[in-house]
Amino acid sequence: MDIVLWILQALLAVMFLMAGLMKATRSKEQIKESGGERMAWVDSLSEGQVTTIGVLEVLAGIGLILPQLTGILPILTPLAAVGLVLTMIGAALLHIQRGDGAQSIMTNIIILLLAAFVAYGRFALVPV
Repeated sequence: MDIVLWILQALLAVMFLMAGLMKATRSKEQIKESGGERMAWVDSLSEGQVTTIGVLEVLAGIGLILPQLTGILPILTPLAAVGLVLTMIGAALLHIQRGDGAQSIMTNIIILLLAAFVAYGRFALVPV
């Protein structure tokens, strides 16, 4: 089970590091241009909100790997996963509010479930 959790942690970390860096370092217009219709949700938020989401995603991506890997405050790993669950709840609610359709919401729910499994796994199945 430990290997499965590490794989999921790495997958989520890469995903959120990439997405977070894009949101933290690019303008809303650049994000929309590069992501097309999939990234139209940025119109609903301010530039600062999008940047904040990006920074939080980068920190969560780092938190999924680094604390457990180094043994320094490994409790931060499942807490980072919980943070991503909350982020995905917010994302799903934003997509529902905007009427973005089932595909956007399902993507958020799948990522939410993966992060929730990592949190549960690191809190209960293979504690850090």
